[in-house]
Amino acid sequence: MAGGEQTRSKKLKRLVNLQRHLEKMAENELAATGRQLVEVNQSKERVIEAIGSVTPIHIQFSHNYAGRFGKLMVREKQLTDIQKAQEVRVIKERTKGDRLEDQMKEAREAEDREKDDNAIYDLLEITLSTGGTKSY
Repeated sequence: MAGGEQTRSKKLKRLVNLQRHLEKMAENELAATGRQLVEVNQSKERVIEAIGSVTPIHIQFSHNYAGRFGKLMVREKQLTDIQKAQEVRVIKERTKGDRLEDQMKEAREAEDREKDDNAIYDLLEITLSTGGTKSY
């Protein structure tokens, strides 16, 4: 094997590492969306409390609070849809990584078998070239 040449298993290992990185990025995006959903839900709770408040200042702004609540509901729906898409992406990226990892292991096993076979052939060749007989 030449110096710059890589085995199939090493190339696949690089792809597996890259794929695992993509999977991690997708997981991080999903986590960020989850945090945004939590924030939206907390905001909704605060707006509901303000709407239900009997404090005169809150009563004056109840119409604004209702509008804000509507916007939060829309944002929650958007984030929920994004979250579902991201969950699918995480599963897809993980599945790709698992397949590449399986292919890498198979390639490594094939390379090991070929290496063992070549060692046996070399041994046979040496044995046959020396006459293959032992003198006692």
